[in-house]
Amino acid sequence: MAEFNTMDDLQFAHKNVLVRVDLNVPVKGKKVSDATRLERIVPTLRDITKVEGKAILLSHFGRPEGKVVPDLSLEMVVPALAEVFGHKVEFVKTDWNDISAAKEQIEKAEPGSVLVMENTRFHPGETTNDAELGARMAELGDIYVNDAFSAAHRAHASTEALAHLLPNAAGRAMQRELNALAKGLGNPKRPLIALIGGAKVSTKIDLLEHLINKVDALVIGGGMANTFLHAVGISVGRSLCEHDLAETAHRIMEKAADARCTILLPIDAVVAWKFEANAPNRLYGIDAIDPDGMILDVGPTTIERIKGAIDDASTLIWNGPLGAFELNPFDKGTVEIARYVAARTKSELLISVAGGGDTVAALAHAGVKDKFTYVSTAGGAFLEWMEGKKLPGVTALQPL
Repeated sequence: MAEFNTMDDLQFAHKNVLVRVDLNVPVKGKKVSDATRLERIVPTLRDITKVEGKAILLSHFGRPEGKVVPDLSLEMVVPALAEVFGHKVEFVKTDWNDISAAKEQIEKAEPGSVLVMENTRFHPGETTNDAELGARMAELGDIYVNDAFSAAHRAHASTEALAHLLPNAAGRAMQRELNALAKGLGNPKRPLIALIGGAKVSTKIDLLEHLINKVDALVIGGGMANTFLHAVGISVGRSLCEHDLAETAHRIMEKAADARCTILLPIDAVVAWKFEANAPNRLYGIDAIDPDGMILDVGPTTIERIKGAIDDASTLIWNGPLGAFELNPFDKGTVEIARYVAARTKSELLISVAGGGDTVAALAHAGVKDKFTYVSTAGGAFLEWMEGKKLPGVTALQPL
């Protein structure tokens, strides 16, 4: 990953600092129900306010489709942010077509203030990366900091256009994420193994084709594995399987062989006849699956084989569960491997980086979400990074 500016490269004393953050947090009854994303931006806010800079926060919230939707106002997030930060936070009623009143409120604010601007998506120019809106935003600050890796894959006015108009840097959370991701794929300690699971190959073709040229070993699990098994002539019964992608799976396996990337597929599986928790189930060798059954988890021999591959690795990246982890007892494979990775990480034998919504939920279910080297909650941005795509919000921070 190319070099990027950090907050250490800029001076924030008595400056108006526009900070792109992700305040798109879960809300129940107009109250924030999970403040994780708010907690992550605190180090950036502290570094600005401790030298009497004003932190002016920009964020989207929901999908108002370019219109003012009162129920999606960021004003409701302000009390939770103030509680997390331990300091008063001001809300700025913002008309993104006429920022004069907002500008006046910012100028009147005390040095060291934190101010939250209104939902950037209340203006249609946000999602179209409108240069005029970006220029209008730039009028509010002296410096631009992006601390929202989760929005970095979007070329929006507040993540891309604005970044080119002011001295810019990655915020502390963004910096930490980019450094962790560089360890995972950018310049990893080898051997490097990837665990890729989830339901469908169709959603991860780009990812798989990119990884086979980057990693030394690739474990494929979840419903995705069934498509690969079908491609090599193994019957998977009534399991989730994209039969029409058999040729794609073949192509990926051939490319992996050319790239000297070892692909590991399940060699045994836990099979059930109903997709529900505690459904009757049985262990089968992968070449003898009941034609009426569904593969819902990897079997114990496969688990041990994956552990052996992890033992040979110095770095691991993980996206997607290995089975139907949301249903007991079909969480065993995912949980056992997650705990094994956590133990290797704790013993400093492995650098482990994981991300993606289902992956984070699976690691939390296994009780090891905080025991990997780094777990990204960025979702789409994490997946696009794994696919080797350039992230507009990151590229804009890199020195020219």
